[in-house]
Amino acid sequence: MNEAIHVTGLTKIYPAAGGRPPVRAVDGIDFTVHEGEVFGFLGPNGAGKTTTIRMLTGLTRPTAGHARVLGFDLATEVTRIKKHIGVVPETSNLYDELSAFDNLVFSMQLYGVPRAERKRRAEELLARFGLSEKRDVPFAQLSRGMKRALTIAAALAHRPSLLFLDEPTTGLDVMSARHLRGMIADLRREGVTVFLTTHYLEEAERLCDRIAIIVRGHIVALDTVDGLKAQASGRPTVEITVAGEEGRTETLRLEGDDVEVTLRQALAQVGGRQVLAVNTLHPTLEDVFVRLTGLSAEVMLVEKGRGGGNARG
Repeated sequence: MNEAIHVTGLTKIYPAAGGRPPVRAVDGIDFTVHEGEVFGFLGPNGAGKTTTIRMLTGLTRPTAGHARVLGFDLATEVTRIKKHIGVVPETSNLYDELSAFDNLVFSMQLYGVPRAERKRRAEELLARFGLSEKRDVPFAQLSRGMKRALTIAAALAHRPSLLFLDEPTTGLDVMSARHLRGMIADLRREGVTVFLTTHYLEEAERLCDRIAIIVRGHIVALDTVDGLKAQASGRPTVEITVAGEEGRTETLRLEGDDVEVTLRQALAQVGGRQVLAVNTLHPTLEDVFVRLTGLSAEVMLVEKGRGGGNARG
């Protein structure tokens, strides 16, 4: 399997400032992203997510370590890297006064897309992202979901093989977020490699092939979603809901080393009461995240709402 990104010992230290000591934002991380996968990069605010993206996309220079992006050396070939990647920052980088169409054409100019292709490519992207009717509307007048969709479209204007998505669905309504998740899934099917950061654990669980969890500049876990869940699971748990007195229900949970044996034991404890439901409980990505970081998904989202602009996140 080919590698889209290969990182060894990547480190970023921000110098001391204002009487504060130096900040080791990213501390010697190693990971590989395979071509064609959606790679999730999760962690609380200040963990090093955005700093890592900034290094891999050439926006800030690493203090130490090495990285290859699409086969190019980050230290010596960053200009070549930038021609082959797309970047969707958390805050849009498009121009308020330009129309949706003109923003796409301008993005193509920046990336050197031949003039003869620009109009056709812009129309294709507008249609793909459901924005054809907003072709001539200034960016500033689009809804939040449309702005996010157009920002992703602009990042794809030059047909990059690797796309960096930093918090793509933050602040969107349910339908807009669902639409964007569908777009990410489509990109994966087309062979585009996606490097995704998100505060929404359910979103990562649904979209990502593999996930790295970073805490205080260190990667503390890296595996497939199922692999991470296996790390969090204890013994199998069977949950049985039975009819109780006066129309009420009671729930019995029992752990064991074997699901079938545990189920028989649980049913034996129920006796003759009516069984209303039987469930086998499986761990979630949130269970893994809580175990590794000590933070719940709710706390993570509250942090995001309070200070989402942490440049060293």
